[in-house]
Amino acid sequence: MRGTSPGPSAVADIGIRHLRAFLVLAEQLSFTQTAALLHTTQPSLTRSIHRLEEALGARLFHRTTRNVRLSAAGVLLREELKELLPRLESALAPQHDIQTLQIGFSWLFPDELLQNAIVGFERAYGVAVDLVRRDERCAGVDEGAVQLAVLRGRQAVRGLRTMRIAQEERVAAVSRRSPLARRRSLAWTELAEHPVLINTVSGATQLHDWPEDARPATVTLCSGFTEWLELIAAGHGIGVVPDLALRRNPHPGVHFIPLTGAPPMPLWLARPLAGAHPLALRFMERAAGAGHMAA
Repeated sequence: MRGTSPGPSAVADIGIRHLRAFLVLAEQLSFTQTAALLHTTQPSLTRSIHRLEEALGARLFHRTTRNVRLSAAGVLLREELKELLPRLESALAPQHDIQTLQIGFSWLFPDELLQNAIVGFERAYGVAVDLVRRDERCAGVDEGAVQLAVLRGRQAVRGLRTMRIAQEERVAAVSRRSPLARRRSLAWTELAEHPVLINTVSGATQLHDWPEDARPATVTLCSGFTEWLELIAAGHGIGVVPDLALRRNPHPGVHFIPLTGAPPMPLWLARPLAGAHPLALRFMERAAGAGHMAA
């Protein structure tokens, strides 16, 4: 770390758990939330940070009863470890502890976008990529059911590191029996005049995507993609999805119409902030190296 001169014996006392604890705390700036994410106690977390500070001879955080913030030395260490620690964990991890990298998604998978990354990853590491659909907000990555997940929409999920890989246009989903199905396009602001169906569990469009003064007056909530599709097909309301649905057409009773003036929908790759599998880190590196945007 620049600006400090720890002795060899002090550095030898530092383990990966100390560095991981520092990185998560640097992200969360909360001892309570960090301890929960690392499945440890606050006293144990505090001891780890103190040990690291003593070994490096520098204060990494400024702490008061109200807040926690990084010191100048802490900012430098965070920037260095963000790149170094994942590589170190990857190098030390067994290379064949899983035979399949599981990537979760909540509905239609953007295969064209990630196809090159998947093919290149499988060839480079000899590990198959398994796509797992889970009708959950984080597609199982927050529970450890998958190593990576593709997420859509505005994401503010604690405990996850996200990388923005693209953005998609939105389209309206209407019943094929609806008069709207004859339209070639709809304006985003027009949706406020119609009943709107929102999938609160895994839907990528939520009520907060509309300005407060232009939100739909009639909203029906449901808790899954399949239920959402069937309700739209039955004429109970209009939905909003990425334009991938125009090419996939996931339901014969639902028609998809381009939307004008709708905000783009961000598309993310997500992995756990702490304890991510090395292969997940390598896949994200490959996806980033393919020319996608990092956030």
